[in-house]
Amino acid sequence: MADTSRVTLPAPAPMVSQVTMLRVAIILTVLAVWEFLSRSGWLYRDVVPSLLAIGRALIDLLTHGDYYFNLAVTAGEVGAALAIGGSLGLIVGIALGANRFLSKAFESYLYYLGPTPKIIFFPIMIMWFGVGPGSKIALGTLSCFFPVALSAAAGMRQIDKTLIKVGRSFRATTMQMVFKIYLPAMRHPIINGVRLGLGVALIGTLLAETKLSNKGIGFLIIQAYSIFDMPRMYAMLIILFILSIGANSLVGHFGGLDNIKRS
Repeated sequence: MADTSRVTLPAPAPMVSQVTMLRVAIILTVLAVWEFLSRSGWLYRDVVPSLLAIGRALIDLLTHGDYYFNLAVTAGEVGAALAIGGSLGLIVGIALGANRFLSKAFESYLYYLGPTPKIIFFPIMIMWFGVGPGSKIALGTLSCFFPVALSAAAGMRQIDKTLIKVGRSFRATTMQMVFKIYLPAMRHPIINGVRLGLGVALIGTLLAETKLSNKGIGFLIIQAYSIFDMPRMYAMLIILFILSIGANSLVGHFGGLDNIKRS
């Protein structure tokens, strides 16, 4: 006789699809509210332009080579700032995390200076590096340095002591310890620091371009704002937002963080 006591329950809907639906709903709601504000007339003209106007500005922007030139300028400055600031932050972070004396003597300065708005140092950067790309790269480097250094220092303290003892027992040199033990064990904290560093380096560079520059995305944004071309300004912000998300996701994927299952 067949066993009818067992009831097959339908499988629950995957949580991923629910999350995706919620994200899509949020985006559609934001777009609907934006279009409503645009058509309501409650705000000054073109402060909130229609989605159609932004779309036209977006197409016009992407069909002109001048935008890509300025995008390349900003990307080069941010890339250089990330490379310099990230490398210096990694070196300092490893040194502080490996040496308790250095950590107690200097790490507190990083915590104090880290949250400080770096734009206040821009006049100094102009005096040191001039009004060209050097001052923008310097400000981005300064912004990027702190999150990478603090993340690397914290990652050093999380390394399993057994790994360090094994490396020393094999008489590994300092460089071998760094590349064979420290960096692989610190991958996730370092990638987190690079993600944060990329964001603040981008902010610092764009702010510097809006203050004193004749090229770059920051210059184009402040130029569109000065002539009250709001659709063009929003179009550039949208592209910049999408590119930032893509770069952040690429860094996370490179470090394998997107494959980690969170409980």
